[in-house]
Parts: sequence; structure tokens; C-alpha cells
Amino acid sequence: QVQLVESGGGLVQAGGSLRLSCAVSGRTFSYYRMGWFRQAPGKEREFVAAIRWRGDSIYYADSVNGRFTISRDNAKNTVLLQMNILKPEDTAVYYCAASRRLGGSPPSIVEYDDWGQGTQVTVSS
Repeated sequence: QVQLVESGGGLVQAGGSLRLSCAVSGRTFSYYRMGWFRQAPGKEREFVAAIRWRGDSIYYADSVNGRFTISRDNAKNTVLLQMNILKPEDTAVYYCAASRRLGGSPPSIVEYDDWGQGTQVTVSS
């Protein structure tokens, strides 16, 4: 059974940092790409960052490029999202997602097959 479990969310002041972690268990060998998405109250879920499970391809949303860094540790089956210079508009529930589809479009929600339950990130001004 595939399971994605996020951790590391919390409350932080603007300009601060947080590191989110996604622990992946199950058929990890079938995954092609891992992604982070977020959903703010009253808004649609949006793409944040993605990384190939094996390989160097990395993608970021324009809104976080230069502030957030996605990485993975295949030995620990973990995907990380380091978030720096946080802004109040980064406040959202952050979700880890996994895709088994070769190629495709990393920012597209429909490309992802499995999702975690989410972790809340709140940035105060």
C-alpha cells in the first residue's frame, strides 16, 4: 500500500523558513516524479515544485522560484521542500504527491496518482 506522509508544517513569521518532509512508503520504484502542491482557503490547489524520483529534473512555480528548494533522499524514501523567505501569501495546506506517468507536465495536478493528507503552513505578517 502506497502512503505519503507530510510533516514539518507550522507557524512562522514572514521572512522565516520551514522545511517540509514527505515520507514515501510502498511501491516507490513505480514513481517517476514527486511534487509539492498547496491549497489556500478559498483557492484551488496549485503547483509548487516537482522533482524526478530518479534524475535531475526539477521544476518550480514562478511564485516560489529562488525561495523554495525541492530535494529527495532515495535511500530514505523522502522528499523535502526547504522554504525560505516565507511570505504571508505562502500560507496554505501543503501536499506531497507522486506520479507514475513518464514525461507529462509536472505542474498538472491530474498527472499525479497518489497524495498525502497535507500539512498546514501559516506565515504571519
